[in-house]
Amino acid sequence: MTAPPARRRPGTPPLAGGATGAEALRPLLDTVLTALRTGAQDRGGPLPPGGPATVTARVQAALGTAGDARDVLPDKGTGPHEALATLVHALAAGAADPADPLCAAHLHCPPLAVAAAADLAAAALNPSLDSWDQAPAASAIEALLTRTLAAEFYDTPHADALITTGGTEANQLGILLARERHGPALTVLHGANAHHSIPRAAWLLGLPPAVAIPTPTGTLDPDHLAEALATTTGPTLVTATAGTTDAGLIDPLHRIADLCDHHGADLHIDAAYGGPLALSPRHRHKLAGIDRAHSLTVDLHKLGWQPVAAGLLLVPDTALLTPLAHQADYLNATDDTEAGLPDLLGRSLRTTRRPDALKIATTLRALGRDGLVDLIDHTCELAHQLAERLDAHPGFELHAPPTISTVLFRPAHTTDDDVAALRRTLLHEGRAVLGRTHADGRLWLKATLLNPHTTARDLDTLITLLEGSTHR
Repeated sequence: MTAPPARRRPGTPPLAGGATGAEALRPLLDTVLTALRTGAQDRGGPLPPGGPATVTARVQAALGTAGDARDVLPDKGTGPHEALATLVHALAAGAADPADPLCAAHLHCPPLAVAAAADLAAAALNPSLDSWDQAPAASAIEALLTRTLAAEFYDTPHADALITTGGTEANQLGILLARERHGPALTVLHGANAHHSIPRAAWLLGLPPAVAIPTPTGTLDPDHLAEALATTTGPTLVTATAGTTDAGLIDPLHRIADLCDHHGADLHIDAAYGGPLALSPRHRHKLAGIDRAHSLTVDLHKLGWQPVAAGLLLVPDTALLTPLAHQADYLNATDDTEAGLPDLLGRSLRTTRRPDALKIATTLRALGRDGLVDLIDHTCELAHQLAERLDAHPGFELHAPPTISTVLFRPAHTTDDDVAALRRTLLHEGRAVLGRTHADGRLWLKATLLNPHTTARDLDTLITLLEGSTHR
């Protein structure tokens, strides 16, 4: 029996859900989409020109604030269409847009339209995955998705995964689970190439200070790791990286796993960047040994084209997640659980959390394995094309061929100060967004290619832009 539409108190704004929510959203979406388009047109490039002060002034002018907070919270509202048109336009006009081929600084992907559309549905219905009665279908979708993705990395009967806000939270959870297995004396060993969230998680969890191991070639050196393991007393967790933030490098996972087995250490692998390579027949060999980890981080708002957030912590057996179990009578009363209502509190350290599984599951269904692999392979190929162009160009120096989709390079015959100034000039002018990192004692520009719509012509445009900027 269909319930009658809920009556709305006169003067109250409409809701996004319910029987009438879709019709309330429809005209607002038209306003949003128009503002996204006009904002991008006004921006005219990968990011707004002028630098922080100019961008802030433009936002203030668009909102009519001139620094007056009363215009952000006016006594009388302007109405939904004006508010959306103004703020979304300001956001788009002032965005660093990863959908622009010249916005290639960070592990910040352009989300697929299908994923963003699914995220709208999640926002409209607003399930919260801390109890089944708040998210009946969403919890079922998440359970199916996490088991499916875990099986891509672990050939074990009970592989499992948790949805996280990204690599940082997943790394923290991996270290937390190791601490619960071994106690507060756990020592975390990590390469100097590791993401900053690794030592930070050790600090956050009250563990001894994490020990950084030299990475002279950019990856965790097994000989240095062997020395560290031989001199470390007590329980130990080794963290390896499959896709470093700076260069996209992958540690020798099998050799590291062998050392962990020999010394009785646990292994966590941060594959936030490189993890999706496991889906590609062309690239999965780069992750050989990844299935030997006690826990594994993967992030699909990098090489997975999802809106933030879309992280995962994967384990070979769901029993490894037992330490996260938690009981709050209003959410997972014992008799409810015994009666068959799923217990969701042990699926995260967060209480309220969004159904981020929906956009991921929608993307996988829409593209299929072949479609997703095509995006991965094409993006990696683009990086090789850029590297080959730079290597052949007398005006540039290539650091090394890319491992995934990150290319490090610098103009030839320049100082580190020149490289830093060039990057800031491009940012200030709104012409290109490139990253920066140190390697081999020098500063390099970093192009992180994550846009599968980028073409060879776009790569040539970037090089031409850099040529012009270095000749000023």
